[in-house]
Amino acid sequence: MNKGYWVVAYRSVSDESALKNYGELAEVAIAANGGTILARTTGGLEVHEAGLKQRTVVVEFASFELAQRTYASEAYQAALRALGTAAERDFRIIEGLEQ
Repeated sequence: MNKGYWVVAYRSVSDESALKNYGELAEVAIAANGGTILARTTGGLEVHEAGLKQRTVVVEFASFELAQRTYASEAYQAALRALGTAAERDFRIIEGLEQ
């Protein structure tokens, strides 16, 4: 079974407090489903080629299916409601390479 990953790039953030609230709720939902936040930009970000300097988060799950289920979970959907329109994001769930 291949691991699953959330890869999220924030194009813009209009409300930092809503983003902070979302982050707290999202962390609980992620942890409850065995996910691990592998990277979250806090300043160190180097971009190349057509890359954009955007806030980026990478989360790892034991499987692609678990990554999908976590996104659909009530706990994560509550986090999304808290975020509302405070951020425009490029959110992808990807399957890791076969181990």
